[in-house]
This record gives sequence, C-alpha cells and structure tokens, in this order.
Amino acid sequence: MTQLNGKVAIVTGAGRGLGRSMAKALADAGAAVAVASRTPAELDSFVDEVKEAGGQALACPTDITDEASVQRMVDATVETFGRVDILVNNSGIVASTPLVDQSADEWDRVIATNLRGTYLATRAVGRHLLAQGSGKVVNIASNFALQGVANHAAYSASKAGVIAFTRSMAIEWARNDIQVNAIAPGYFATPLNAELRDDSDAMAKVVRAIPAHRMGEPDELKPWLLLLAGNDSNFMTGEVIVIDGGQSVR
Repeated sequence: MTQLNGKVAIVTGAGRGLGRSMAKALADAGAAVAVASRTPAELDSFVDEVKEAGGQALACPTDITDEASVQRMVDATVETFGRVDILVNNSGIVASTPLVDQSADEWDRVIATNLRGTYLATRAVGRHLLAQGSGKVVNIASNFALQGVANHAAYSASKAGVIAFTRSMAIEWARNDIQVNAIAPGYFATPLNAELRDDSDAMAKVVRAIPAHRMGEPDELKPWLLLLAGNDSNFMTGEVIVIDGGQSVR
C-alpha cells in the first residue's frame, strides 16, 4: 500500500460517504488529514476515530462555496501541520430535476458547490503547492460527466467542468511537479444512497444500468486514490480514472 507518512492532506466533503472513506484511507496510509464539510459533528467524530488509531486529523467546518471560509480551512491546516501536500476535492451536491422545472437558484447551488468549490480550494491550496514545488490534487468528478443523464443537467455540467478544470490545471502546473488528476465514480454504496438501496424497484433499475450488476464499495476507490496521492503517479497528470462498473461505456 502507498505510504504517505509525513504528508498532509485536505479532503473536502469528508463528513460522510465517499469523502469520509477517502479521508480515512489517507489517514491509514500515514497522512495527517484535515477534513472539511458543513457538518462539525461528523468531522469531530472522524477526528476522534483517527486519533484513537494513532493518527493525526483536524476538523475544518467549511462552506466550500465561500472564498473566506475556504481560505480559513487552508490556513488552519498549514498552521496545525506546517504544510499541505494533497488536496482531494470531493464536496458535491446532486439535483435530480427536469431542466424546465429547475430554478436558477438550484442550478447555481450545484455549480457553486461542485465547480466553484473545486476552483476555490485548488486555488488556495495551489499557492502552497507552488511555493514548495510539489503536490497532488485529486478532483472527484462523476461518470455522469461522460454520458447523457436525464434530469441531471446541472450535476453533469458541473462535473464535466471539473474534468476540464483538472486537465487545464494539469498543464498549468506540470512544470512545478504538481500532478492534477480526477476520479470519476459511478454508483457506490454509501449512507447517502441508503434509501435508494432499500427500494428494491429503484435499486433494480440502477443495477440494470451497470454492466457489473452491482454498486461499487467505498474501499474499491482506495487504491486509486492512494495511487494519485502518492509518488507512484509522479509522471501521471491530467487523467480521469473512471470507476463505475462499466456504466459509462454503454
């Protein structure tokens, strides 16, 4: 397993679901991890879990759409751990609404969280990565960015924007030894979709759309995240790793 001893990571949207799972993977690999979301109680429970296991963690309640809040997150991380090496941009929201029924406010919320938040966090962390001449940025996109999905125009557009942003920043920062890559997950079994998984008819429809005929498990993202966060990917930048059981291939 990739070892990240001595590295410092920030994971946004880390209160629950895939974000929490990815933050735990980084901590298990030896990184000090600053976790960010709008849910302080969930962040505190994560920090307690990591510290009980002998690791280092910091809770950073953050509104990823707010420039000042994002800057406070980065400042607190550097003040506590002395540096930052890895950024995982995971914060995101989903809206499932037909376009003609979607309010401009809902559209703006999705774009602000999924795309503006990625920009704000990357810019704030990027200043530190450029100063030290190394670093890793892992953006969490979605397989919905690679295929047409009814009633998800805002979400798909935001995640397609994340992929384009990833590729642009990969080129911009390549000469600074900073690698910027993305993971595009499909359906994964997390507490966020527990209601869906409890609905046998809805679940059957989802599974039919996945050639692997199942959802992914959070641990199946772990090796890819650690690859992109560690030194084994130092000559890999601007790539998008799709992990969706073949759904986007159809």
